[in-house]
Amino acid sequence: MSAPEPGGRNGPPEAPESSVTRAVNWEDFREHLATATRDGSRRWLYPKRPSGRWYRWRTWMSWVLISIMFAGPFIRIQGNPLLMFNIVERRFSILGRIFWPQDGIIFAVAMLTFFAGIMIFTTAFGRLWCGWTCPQTIMMEMVFRKLEYWIEGDSQAQRRLDAAPWSARKVRIKLFKHAIFLGLSFVIGNTLLAYVIGTEQLFHIVTDDPSRHLVGLGFMVAFTLLFYAIFARFREQACTFICPYGRFQSALLDENTMVVAYDHRRGEGRAPWHRDQTPEARRAEGHGDCVNCHQCVAVCPTGIDIRNGVQMECVNCTACIDACDDVMDRIGRPRGLVRYASLNGVQRGEPLRYTARMKLYTGVLTALISLFLFLVLTRADVQTTFLRAPGSLFQAAAEGRISNLYTVRVINKTRSDLPIEFRVEDLPARVVILGAPQFTVPGNRLASTSVLVEMDPAKLTGSSTKLRIGVYSGGRRIETVKTAFIGPHH
Repeated sequence: MSAPEPGGRNGPPEAPESSVTRAVNWEDFREHLATATRDGSRRWLYPKRPSGRWYRWRTWMSWVLISIMFAGPFIRIQGNPLLMFNIVERRFSILGRIFWPQDGIIFAVAMLTFFAGIMIFTTAFGRLWCGWTCPQTIMMEMVFRKLEYWIEGDSQAQRRLDAAPWSARKVRIKLFKHAIFLGLSFVIGNTLLAYVIGTEQLFHIVTDDPSRHLVGLGFMVAFTLLFYAIFARFREQACTFICPYGRFQSALLDENTMVVAYDHRRGEGRAPWHRDQTPEARRAEGHGDCVNCHQCVAVCPTGIDIRNGVQMECVNCTACIDACDDVMDRIGRPRGLVRYASLNGVQRGEPLRYTARMKLYTGVLTALISLFLFLVLTRADVQTTFLRAPGSLFQAAAEGRISNLYTVRVINKTRSDLPIEFRVEDLPARVVILGAPQFTVPGNRLASTSVLVEMDPAKLTGSSTKLRIGVYSGGRRIETVKTAFIGPHH
């Protein structure tokens, strides 16, 4: 349970420092991950507990999003879950509306809209998603990390604990922490499972005989161990090695994108600040506002030095902004040495601009959102598949009529049960539902039946006649489907 490399530093390997400035090897610093040593082994991070206005705002935002996440499976809109992705039954609920695999075009447009939104958001605001709303960041930094601070103390206390020999106290602390982590991972895993199979099915698995739900219990255990491994061990490496967002952001960022940036024009060269030193005297000596305190590195959850510029590992969590602002307050210098800014804002003092590329992306996103809303709002309440029974031929019925056997599947996308009847719209024919006098489709369910369509041979136009079948409920036509009627060759 102990972290590897006890007592390791939080950050990348540093070049030797003089008494005035830290030598930065600009050709080498991007060749090393902050979470790995030069020989490739894991470097465990001990980020210092952050504090400040940005951290408070992120905390409030996180509690809102966490509340929504845990309440999501239990919230009902018109009797349907707020969000559900039931892969087993191929039923999906988004904002209380049930979607089926037959609504694939809606899902395709929704995915295009999602990715277009990411492109626009990243182009304008960088990785704001990662730092403020990503579930991985929120749960790691606002839940598991806070629990770790509460149980083991701040970064220095954690280093000392991991470096200390095993004792009864260390075993007690580690077991307590990991027991809480495992229990919380169980809650998170079951919440995710509720999004997949629904709360009713989840409660049934939990309360029923476990031997009847081995698959469901297997998923419970798998989800629990997955989240435990991510938050107790893998941590920031989920962002560095697995998530592709940091890698493709380089294709989306430009000199006008808002990122967490270090103002190198104001901060360089770095040197400690002496109490009797004035800003003018400091500038005359060639030093900037950066006092080389490394507090921005100490609080970084991915271990990077923001002063090295925009980096793949940066998730824009703003911890370095709060840490630097606190140091600037103490030495009497203006805040904002590390701040939200664009490259042009740092180098030229330009304000954030709404560029032509952003306008183009916004136009595409607006069109996709409009198309998505159109498809959702105009979606039929019922979707019917009317197919001839496989391998069946026409049959001669009473009074010389010809009949065809069909298999019908009806998806009811409403909450109410719908009695269904079928009528041939364009030719005189009779539709007989087999097995029951009436065909009723339960709300938010799929039902199938078999029907016979009987026609006078004189009305046929050939060996295959096109038919339009009206689907009615309560005397109102709710859909029209097409099929073919097979008869003898004229």
